[in-house]
Formats: sequence, structure tokens, C-alpha cells
Amino acid sequence: MQHTVKAFDEDITRLRGLIAEMGGLAEVATQDAIEALVRGDDELAKRVVKGDRKIDELESEVDKLAVRIIALRAPMADDLREVIAALKIAGVIERIGDYSKNIAKASREIGPDRKKYEPLTLLPAMAELTSEMVHDVLTAYAARDAELAKEVIAADDKVDAFYNSIFRNLVSHMVENPSSISSAAQLLFVARNLERIGDHATNVAEMVHFAATGFYAPDIDS
Repeated sequence: MQHTVKAFDEDITRLRGLIAEMGGLAEVATQDAIEALVRGDDELAKRVVKGDRKIDELESEVDKLAVRIIALRAPMADDLREVIAALKIAGVIERIGDYSKNIAKASREIGPDRKKYEPLTLLPAMAELTSEMVHDVLTAYAARDAELAKEVIAADDKVDAFYNSIFRNLVSHMVENPSSISSAAQLLFVARNLERIGDHATNVAEMVHFAATGFYAPDIDS
């Protein structure tokens, strides 16, 4: 029995480690994608796109390990909840990596006049906030910290406010400067991907709260 418990604990530790590695890569990918956008660094953008493969590979490892744990260890209650949460969280982190890849690709489509766009000063701040959300939710996952998970959920309102401000600015810019529509549309696409990263970090936070408490996080505004 002791051997079985030890083996299960080792599997769970490995599962958490894979999630942490995935999350760290996704967090860095978001930061690098925005840096590539601001600097017009095509080589860095290419590295972000290429690096997404590693996140995909780690998700596959999580899937295989989770299935193995369920099949061989037959976890119950809290343990099963953690394994299911890890499966879902891995899928969400994979999507965050995809959004960062999208941002990197978009940065290569924006012309050399990128510095004239006001949202280019807002997008790094928005990206920093979403990266913090990803970082904090992974910390919450590792520590099973339900309160930190709730803070991540609350932070999503700030991300939405950034997106709305950038959206209004870019639409106005496109109306006044029709020749810039293509580049401005790419920046809008970047903002939308950052907004989706915030949404996905919130989804993970809700799963972390559930894994830690057995209950879904209450509505922050209530």
C-alpha cells in the first residue's frame, strides 16, 4: 500500500511539474511576442512561433500521464479532482501558447511605421497584466491557493478595460487614416489575443479554486 501511495505522489508531483513548465513557457512566450511587436524584431517573433511546439509536446505528456494515473491509481475525491483539473489546465495553457504565437505572427505583418500607433504604448502594459495573471494562477495552482485564484479572476476586468480602450483608439485611427487599416487591424488582433489570454487565465483560476476547495469561485462582484 505504501508503495502505491508513494508512486501516486510521484505521479502527481510530475504532473504539477509539467503544468509549471508549460505555464512558464507560455508566460515567456507572451512577453517575447509583445517585445517582438514593439521592437519590430522578426527573429524573436519566429522564435516564439517555433517555441510553441514545446508547449504542445508538454500538453501531450500531461494527457498521457493523467490517463495513466486514472487507469493505474484509480484516484478518488480530491485526488481525482486534481488530475482532472490538471488535464483541463494543460489544455488552457496550450491555448495561451497559441495566442502568443498569433501575436508573434501578427507583429511580422505590421509595417515599419508601427511607432505612430498610440496603442503600442498600451499593449505592453496589457501584456504585462496578462502575464502576471498567468504567473499568479500557476502559483495558485502549485500552492492550491484559492484566494490567489480569486485575485486572478478579479484582475480580468482590468484586461477588459485595456481591450476596450485599445479597440476605441484603433477604430478611430482607422476611420481617420484609411491607408493604415491593415496594420491597425493587426494591432487590434493582438489586443484581442491578449484579452483571450486573460480570459483563459481566469478559466484556469476557476479550476484551481475548484481543485482546492471543491467549489467554483463565487462571483467576485457579488
